[in-house]
Amino acid sequence: MKDADFVDLGVLPCSLDGGVAARAAIGLVVLGIDQTMELEFRRLMPLDGVGLYASRVFCDNEITPETLRAIGPRIAPGTELIMPGQHLDVVAFGCTSATMTLGEEAVFAEIHKVRPGIACTTPVTAALAAFKALGARRIGVLTPYEPAVNEIVRRYLDSRGVHVAAFGTWNKVQDPEAARISLDSVEDGVARLAEAAQLDAVFVSCTSIRLSERVEAIEARAGLPVTSSDHAMAWHCLRLAGVNDAVPGAGRLFGVTLEGTAAG
Repeated sequence: MKDADFVDLGVLPCSLDGGVAARAAIGLVVLGIDQTMELEFRRLMPLDGVGLYASRVFCDNEITPETLRAIGPRIAPGTELIMPGQHLDVVAFGCTSATMTLGEEAVFAEIHKVRPGIACTTPVTAALAAFKALGARRIGVLTPYEPAVNEIVRRYLDSRGVHVAAFGTWNKVQDPEAARISLDSVEDGVARLAEAAQLDAVFVSCTSIRLSERVEAIEARAGLPVTSSDHAMAWHCLRLAGVNDAVPGAGRLFGVTLEGTAAG
């Protein structure tokens, strides 16, 4: 017996639009211990039609060459978890020091095992693209890493033709500590690098370090462009996906395209 007050409308008509990712679908492989990257990406991508989809892979709390190398075989399975069977425009792997330890080509090969031919990036790949777009040749580098990892960073950047004119570190072995480095410390560190050497830009290496919420003030104090692992990679993901919008408040990098021209 039917309820006299119940109305069943049956199947209703509907239309389909482009969905959350109407302009771009971006996949992000995040380290399981990372506290920062997804927050930074969402601050830097306040754009309708840009979908961000993340998975996580296991990583030890300690940042050492050995723990970084161990991440390599986990990249493909982590990528496979992101929107299986659905279209992605870009996949980004979120660890700077692991990329430098493994090599960009090795990281890309892992991603392409499950997403053949897809555009992909890493914090290092993105930083190199950012330096080119900004016309920056003399780079200051700021890291939270221990000496052994810093040596990997310096050697890798040198192998890619980057002139590291100044270098500073907070010397943290535990990634959860790196994630708690204050924005005041980041601003002061960048300013000290800018005072110590003639620089074209500063790169803050490590996806655990925050930058986005104060990037314009940090750039203003230093008097030059500043980017970080998350900051550069968010920009690079957008540009690789064909999204060339300028993002207000996101710093100088988000005002340019991959070619270094003004963003729309």
